[in-house]
Order: sequence, then C-alpha cells, then structure tokens
Amino acid sequence: MARRGKNEGSIYKRENGSWRAQVSVDGERLSYSANTRAECNEWLRKTMDLVDKGMTFQSHNLTLKEYLVDWFTTKKNTIKPKTAYDYGRLLTNYIYPPLGKIRLKELTTHRITRFYADMKRDGRGVRTIQIIHNILRSSLQDAVRGGIIGRNPCIGALIPKGKPKEMKVLTADQVTRFLVAAESSRYKALYHLAITTGMRYGELIGLKWSDIDWDKGTIKIQRQLQYIPHRGYEFNDPKTRSGTRTVLLGKTALAKLKEHYYEYAYRDRTGENLIFINGVGTKVYFKRFHKDFKRVLELAGLPDIRFHDLRHTAATLMISNGIPVVVVSKILGHSKPSVTMNIYAHVSTEMQTEAAQLMENLVTPIPILLDSPQILD
Repeated sequence: MARRGKNEGSIYKRENGSWRAQVSVDGERLSYSANTRAECNEWLRKTMDLVDKGMTFQSHNLTLKEYLVDWFTTKKNTIKPKTAYDYGRLLTNYIYPPLGKIRLKELTTHRITRFYADMKRDGRGVRTIQIIHNILRSSLQDAVRGGIIGRNPCIGALIPKGKPKEMKVLTADQVTRFLVAAESSRYKALYHLAITTGMRYGELIGLKWSDIDWDKGTIKIQRQLQYIPHRGYEFNDPKTRSGTRTVLLGKTALAKLKEHYYEYAYRDRTGENLIFINGVGTKVYFKRFHKDFKRVLELAGLPDIRFHDLRHTAATLMISNGIPVVVVSKILGHSKPSVTMNIYAHVSTEMQTEAAQLMENLVTPIPILLDSPQILD
C-alpha cells in the first residue's frame, strides 16, 4: 500500500489487479477504484483540491435537488421577484423530477445533454430549455466555486436549437391604420407611446405622471410593473441597467398624453399616480388589455401580431429611416448598440443594400463629351 502524509490519502493495489484510492474527509472515508495507479493519483489530487476549497463529506454526497434547494434559497434574494418565481417553477416542474435524485458527483455532461433532448422530444420550447440550461449552468458553477464538484457538467452539453419566434413588423402605412383604429380605445395614448418609443409593456403600465417633464417634452422610464402569481402586482427595476432612460417625445405624443390626463387622471384609484389604468381605475390587467389590443388590430384590418411586436415595429421604423443605431439602442434601453444590431440585423442588411447602390451611383464614371478633342504632347 502506498501511504501518504496526514490528510493526503492513500493508494493501494487490490488482489484483482485494480487500484484503489482513499481519503478521509470529516472523519469519513471516500474511496475510488480504477484500472491504473495514475487514475487513482488524479482522483486523489482533484479530491484534495476540492477539500482545500471547502468540500465536506456531506456535500460530496449531495443530490442535485438537495443542492439546488439550498442554492435557490439564497439565489432568489438576489434576483427580481418575477425571475425568482419563474426559476422556482422551472426547478419544481422540469428539473427536480428527472434529475433531482442524481448525486452531484455523478451528474455528467452526457446526462444533461440527454435531459435537454428528452425535453425537446416531449414538446418543450427551445427558449424554455435555454433558460433551464442557464439555471443549471449558473448553479453548478457556484458548486465548482464552493468546492462541491470539480467541474461544471453543463459545460459542453448540447442545447437543442430551434427557429426563433418570427418577428412581425407593421409598415408605416399599417401603423397609421392601427393608430386611427386605436382612437376608439381608452389605451390610445399607450399604443401611441408603444409605437413611437418602443417601450415594453411592463414599462408602459408602470409609468407615472411624475415621470413626464412637460417643459422639456421628455418621459423617464425608471420602473416596470409586473404581475407575479400568488403575490399580485409589484414595481421592479427595468429589465437591464440601461433600461432606466429618458426619452424625448414628439408633439403628438405629448398632446395625446395631455388629452389622456384630462380624461382619466381623476379616475385613478391606485393612489400611485399611474398614467395608465383600467376601466375601474386600478392597475391594467394584461388579459383584458390584450383583448382590447386584438380588437384594435381587427378593426384596422391588420394581421394578428403580439403586443411586443409594436416594439419591433418602432425599432425597425427608426433604423430603416436612418436614425443611428446608437440612438435607437438608447431609446429602446438596450445594454449596448450591438444588442440592437443583433436583433434587427435584417434591417441592417436592407440598409446595406441601399448603401451599396448609393456608393455605386457615386463612384460610377459618367462620360464627359468635350467640345473638341485635345491633343497631348
């Protein structure tokens, strides 16, 4: 038997010719068998590294569910309430049932890849699988940092790919028809802001009258209103740090807001000075608002689109009409212009075609007829 110093473990050859390594952790023995001494040496080295990082005997035998329950207890206090709710739902419904009983040290990249493939086969959306992958990758990376496992098995796992949701965009003519039809809605000012600023739904219904600077003609987006199941409506920060922004409004948008103020502000029963309220003076409920949105689309004779497509419409119209991407990015609240370019690459491609033709016209030689030929010496 090959002995080592205190707390360094031991390696010995078994009667059947295989090798075995052992190390004591918290007074308990961990063992590993392999065909070669080199493999045992490698296991022993990695195990001792984990012990040095804080691994205990108990954590070494944790199941994935035991670890994630503890991880999520801390994690949910560092993320937004709606995100925490979504994480909890995905953990309970999708991760714990098939993977929860597997011990962390036995969770492999292959097993995770198979888990994603099974979800895709069962009809789960690619976006859902991507979010689940992000949860597992983040949580298991924390396990690596905490010395519980030596490697993140999510690294290298194959994530199913699928077609992104089709982006439907209204043309300038369709926008005009939509806004004309929206004149019959109590939310006509909201629709106008959605199309001219590209604000998200949660940002729009979270606006307060105090966010408007009437003299400067600006509106400040600094919160979003979200409905969280079992908790109700809550104000939260914008989606990203760049989401807090001030947007300059046009004269028509300001006029619509003033008209909206005189018609609805006195009906506010929320006590929170909200710009947009429902028919009984409380916070806008999405299902009822969504019904009104579909009614306006039908009235205008337009194709069925999502409300979020109004944001895509705003961005597309701005970019295609020559507004610099860096400006569009700030208006939309993206973290950086590259994000805007990645989302609206199709618009960029169309504009490149126009730019190429423009440059072609600029540099194409035009024959010049001279009055009389000139002879050069």
